[in-house]
Amino acid sequence: MNVVELDHPLIEHKLAILRDEKTGTKEFRELVSEIAMFLCYEAMKNVKLEKADVKTPLEKIKTHKLNEDNYAFVPILRAGMGMLDGVITVVPNAKIGHIGMYRDETTFEPVNYFFKVPKEIAKKEVFLLDPMLATGGSAIDAIDLLKAKGVKKINFLCIISAPEGLKAVSEEHPDVTIYTACIDKRLNKNKYICPGLGDAGDRIYGTK
Repeated sequence: MNVVELDHPLIEHKLAILRDEKTGTKEFRELVSEIAMFLCYEAMKNVKLEKADVKTPLEKIKTHKLNEDNYAFVPILRAGMGMLDGVITVVPNAKIGHIGMYRDETTFEPVNYFFKVPKEIAKKEVFLLDPMLATGGSAIDAIDLLKAKGVKKINFLCIISAPEGLKAVSEEHPDVTIYTACIDKRLNKNKYICPGLGDAGDRIYGTK
C-alpha cells in the first residue's frame, strides 16, 4: 500500500493528548491543526522548487522557492476543516476547495452534499484532508470527484486511520499516497476506529 505513517515522539505525545476523553474542545482543535502541519510537512518533502534570485542584506544569491499556486488543499467537511489552519500555515497561498459529506448512520455509506474546488484544479497537486480514515468510503468518493475534474496528483492526509480504510483506498486508488499520523487496530461494529479518539467533528466543534 502507498501509505506513510509518521513515526516521531512529538506526534505520539500529541496523539496521546488528542485521544484523551478529558481533552477539551480548544486543546483538541489546536492539536488537530498542529498534527496536520506535521503531516503536510512530510507530504511535501519531495515537491519541486523553482529557481529564484534573492538579495540578502549581504549579497545576491541563487536559491529556490515553492510556487504555491501549484497546490490546493481540499478538506472533507466538516471535520477536515479542523486540519486546514495547520496546512495553510505551511503553504499560505495554496488554493482551497471543499467537499461536503456525511455518513449515513444506517448504511455507514458516505452521502455527498457539496463540492466546490478552485479553477484549474486539474493543474494542481491536491492534498485531501480528513482527520479520520475509517471505512475509506468518504475518501474514495472524494478522490473520485477530484479525478473527475482531471486532478492527476492527489495526497490524502489523515490523523488516525484504520487498516480497513487504508486497504480500501489503496485498492481503489493505488496512485494516491496516504499520510497518516497513526494506524490504529480496527473498526468496531459501528465502523468507528478503535482505539481512535471518538467523533473528530464533534470534538473539534464541541457539538457533543
